[in-house]
Amino acid sequence: MRLTRLLILTLLALPLLGTGMLNAQQDMHKGPGNSSAYLTREVRHELVQVPWYSVFDILQYSVNGNEVTLTGAVTQPTVKTDAENAVKHIEGVQKVNDQIEVLPPSPMDDEIRRAEYRAIYSQPNLSRYGVGALQSIHIIVKNGHVTLEGEVDSQADKDAAGIYAKSVPNVFSVDNRLMVRGSK
Repeated sequence: MRLTRLLILTLLALPLLGTGMLNAQQDMHKGPGNSSAYLTREVRHELVQVPWYSVFDILQYSVNGNEVTLTGAVTQPTVKTDAENAVKHIEGVQKVNDQIEVLPPSPMDDEIRRAEYRAIYSQPNLSRYGVGALQSIHIIVKNGHVTLEGEVDSQADKDAAGIYAKSVPNVFSVDNRLMVRGSK
């Protein structure tokens, strides 16, 4: 009797279990690429893994449906190409609008980049932003003009980075666009 009841309950529950499993499989095949949050997460993941992406480049993006717009500035043309190619291959991305600027080669700008890096990342209160493969403070130099991009933990750190950046010789201007985490 018990065995018969168990068998009947199992047979009755099977269609319910099967439907749930089928829905999960359909969701997997539909792909997470249809979700804006998924695309945003995947684009960020792919961009931070672009080879030769450095502290002297900034890659930014926006997602609108299944279209991704890439912006920013890079020192090497290959970084621009690699970023676009990485994003094109994400499931759900149908169009990539690549507006990344390749900065003009300049020995003077290269010298300013190195000096800015030393001025900012050698400071005890800012050195923690340089730990790891990808630094939090990006230093963009174009024709002697410096732009700081990225995120810091406090307004004091943002202000300090700006002050140290302005102390570097041969810099025409400093645009401090650092964002303070949690205050967007």
